[in-house]
Amino acid sequence: MSQTKQAPERFEIAPGMTISRVLTGLWQVADMERDGNEIDPDTGADALQAYVDAGFDTFDMADHYGSAEILTGRLLARAPDPRPLAFTKWVPTPGPLSAGAIREGVQARLDRLGTERVDLLQFHCWDYLDDTLLESLHELSRLRAEGLIAELGVTNFDAAHFNLALSDGVPLRTNQVSFSLIDRRAAGEMAKVCAKHGAHVLAYGTLCGGFLSDRWVDQPEPDEIADWSKMKYKRFIDEAGGWDALQAILRAAKKVADKHGVSVSNVATRWVLDQPHVAGVIIGARLGENMHAKDNMRLFSFALDDEDRATLDKGFQQTRPIPGDCGDEYRKPPFLTASGDLSHHLAEMPPAQTAHAVPGRPGETRVLTGSKWEDIAGYCRARRIGDRILVAGTTAVSGHSRAVAPEDAGAQTVYILDRIIAAIEALGGGAEDVVRTRVYITDEADVVDISEAHGRVFRDIKPVNTLYRIAGLIGAHKVEIDVEAMVRDG
Repeated sequence: MSQTKQAPERFEIAPGMTISRVLTGLWQVADMERDGNEIDPDTGADALQAYVDAGFDTFDMADHYGSAEILTGRLLARAPDPRPLAFTKWVPTPGPLSAGAIREGVQARLDRLGTERVDLLQFHCWDYLDDTLLESLHELSRLRAEGLIAELGVTNFDAAHFNLALSDGVPLRTNQVSFSLIDRRAAGEMAKVCAKHGAHVLAYGTLCGGFLSDRWVDQPEPDEIADWSKMKYKRFIDEAGGWDALQAILRAAKKVADKHGVSVSNVATRWVLDQPHVAGVIIGARLGENMHAKDNMRLFSFALDDEDRATLDKGFQQTRPIPGDCGDEYRKPPFLTASGDLSHHLAEMPPAQTAHAVPGRPGETRVLTGSKWEDIAGYCRARRIGDRILVAGTTAVSGHSRAVAPEDAGAQTVYILDRIIAAIEALGGGAEDVVRTRVYITDEADVVDISEAHGRVFRDIKPVNTLYRIAGLIGAHKVEIDVEAMVRDG
């Protein structure tokens, strides 16, 4: 066992920005204020200062975490030395965003924090099918260039869309996602994307709301759960195989913890921190209560060896993978959130595309994107005739003219399929109704990347497919796709 360190490990996520590898998460401020009584700003700032004094000087919050931004702003106003880092998330209302709305969203963060620049602004996207997503990220990048944002990140992006944004030149440093001994999705495709672009993960849920701790080893399953955090992570546990699966992991972690003289929580956190693409883990704080600084500091007193990892791997064998990719729990079943099923919320979101009646053709509908070429060449993006939907050849174009991710055929394919599915949904269908795809590529070397992006959407649906290698496409396009769908009854 190595000698105990006197301060938390640190990590440089950007030139000149070094963070504590254990970030203090303030999501529980909202839970503490559920009764409508906000925490006194000075009392809250005092509690935050205790973390700074212990070396945990990096705070993570969001626009919807109660008064967390205000409390952190009060701390920053005291000009403590060293200056803490305030990372916040912006979760805008679903739907397309104007440049003005984006500026207003960032300014609201600045006003609540009482600062001239957000250290790390993390953007949440509700709907990948919204074809203004990339332009919204580029607008945030422009605000970064103005100095309103020091660094830019995202939260709960899946690997495909994190890669899309990075490949399109958005200067993202981080993606904040769930990552734990229970939820190991971020060790898959997300790790590959981070390695490809030099980006990193900020991991939350590492202790599963406190379930990954000594307190729950060999304990019975609770009948009732009072706080939001545990409600959320109990859903993850149930999806991973239930209470028995949790106990298998807890016993494995306990064996490793006893070997090193540390806690189960230390082992759970150390395993995540040891993943090479993880910059830091976010551990929640209930301000004014036990801050667990001494236990968190023990996290840096030991290292996991091959035997430890093998022990944990054996515990993993008793679990099943959390379905989908990072962040899917906010967009599709199973909805592993504190409030549970979000389908009603998603149903109220504005559609990414809009269908219009076809003049002179009763019962027929079509989707127009507003591209100038639709009038010049006389075509539409998609058209429905009876139960049949035809989608025109689609390339990765943003803002009607800019080629998306010109060097990444896989990213272009992700963007194209988003646009296609948005058009099909506007016409009353879905990805599951697609019966044929035709894929046109220019470089045989791109086959695997394009195929994997195609499989991400259609792996279970398996429509008829033809792939053509052609001499070229106009501009910087590496791939073009057209689709046919048949909408089934029900």
